[in-house]
Amino acid sequence: MKKTVALLVTLDTKDQEAGYLIEQIESHGQQALLLDIGVVGLAGIKASITRDEVISTGGGSLDELLKDPTREKSNPFVVQGCIRILQEKIANNEVHAVLGLGGTQGTSTCCDVMQALPFGFPKLMVSTIASGDTSEFVGIKDITMMFSVSDILKLNPFTHKVLANAAGAACGMADVEAKFDMKKGDKPLIGMSNLGVLTNGAMEAIKYIEAAGYEVIVFHAVGSGGQAMEQMMKEGIIGAVFDYAMGEIADDVWKVLRAGGPERLTVAGKLGLPQVLCPGGAEHLGILVHPNQIPEEYKNHQHVFHSPVVFVPRLNSEEILRVADDIIQRLQHTKDKAYFMLPKGGVGRYSVKGGVLEDKASDEAFFNRLKEGLPKNIIVIERDTHAEDPAFVKEAVDLLIGLIEEN
Repeated sequence: MKKTVALLVTLDTKDQEAGYLIEQIESHGQQALLLDIGVVGLAGIKASITRDEVISTGGGSLDELLKDPTREKSNPFVVQGCIRILQEKIANNEVHAVLGLGGTQGTSTCCDVMQALPFGFPKLMVSTIASGDTSEFVGIKDITMMFSVSDILKLNPFTHKVLANAAGAACGMADVEAKFDMKKGDKPLIGMSNLGVLTNGAMEAIKYIEAAGYEVIVFHAVGSGGQAMEQMMKEGIIGAVFDYAMGEIADDVWKVLRAGGPERLTVAGKLGLPQVLCPGGAEHLGILVHPNQIPEEYKNHQHVFHSPVVFVPRLNSEEILRVADDIIQRLQHTKDKAYFMLPKGGVGRYSVKGGVLEDKASDEAFFNRLKEGLPKNIIVIERDTHAEDPAFVKEAVDLLIGLIEEN
């Protein structure tokens, strides 16, 4: 069966590029579905789905928008129209990948559409701004960004090659047989957060979870990772959670590198999912810096460089209480029974005995505030060992399995 690659292109300005992409896709034995995401100009090539169809599907009227056209007014209708069209075709197995072209505006429009598509569905964005910070465009979805290098404004010898590569990549992804299709079963999929300072413990946890007959997805808790884990909870993909790493909360308090956002650590509680928690990595911050440069405000802090450009200061006894209070506030949403594990020997590799960020006074202040403030339905368990100790991790996993099997 021929696979179909959906193309999101403004056909008033990028008609040549769209035509060339169609040629390339067809040369791979596949077919293109061309959606016109332009509004004002006339299409320079025939669309499979016209701008009028896109906008009307999104709840708007092209005639009305053309009376006083602005991107601010038209974009929501374009985005919603594309989302509805593609979601229906994906559900009916009529579209197998999506490829977008754009500069700043086009990238924003296409990526807004792509963020609404399922995890695992191939999404490729060829963009003039893909060499910069693309986090706002990618969000927490598996969007592949390809830097166009030159502007996407008619064909030239270089853009021929870039677009040919993009078409080949999209066709290849469309042709992949592996599926991300989580079918409901007796045992829920477990989500687990992790940081580099907890990786040995995370590997132990995976071993114990799998031995109990469950599957687990691990998320790197650097902001987007925790958010993606919680989005999968909302979508019913993840049904239980071992929230092992909370550096995203510490960084959110200070609005630095790994900030998890205001919703982090609230979703499992709101949904009533079984959860076991550990404040892994919450004793320090991750701050993006120029290579090996210590920020002036942290020169009197214990610190280490996680990499040349990621500076890690230890939070002192006063500062860490802000993190504890934030964790407590977020977990007020947890109404069902949960477990909160406190590893008194260190919440991560940096803060164990002899570690570069060891600070027992700060640890004690942190743990005491958590014990005082956590909701009564969250059972606090203290252990004298550190967070990566196999016995600590196994107990956490056993508690989570117990919660799952109680439900």
